[in-house]
Amino acid sequence: MGAIVSILVKLMPESPSSNLEAIKTESQKLMEKEGAKSISFEEKPVAFGLKAIYMKMAMPEEKGTDLVETTLAKVKEVSSLTIEDYRRVG
Repeated sequence: MGAIVSILVKLMPESPSSNLEAIKTESQKLMEKEGAKSISFEEKPVAFGLKAIYMKMAMPEEKGTDLVETTLAKVKEVSSLTIEDYRRVG
């Protein structure tokens, strides 16, 4: 088995009225199907009532960031996403 990486993804909702809980639930389900473990979320205010969702997870390194980006791009009500941190943990 290959190395495990910790990935931090910033998900930007489309608007302040976007359902953040639905975004988190859908994101978690999609990433668990791809082998992600230890998924956690944190919300941080951005501006004008908009909150960014930071999603942290552990994944096999061979999965790569492209898979993360293309998978999470399918989540409804997410306008953009950014890989904020990517590091090997084991």
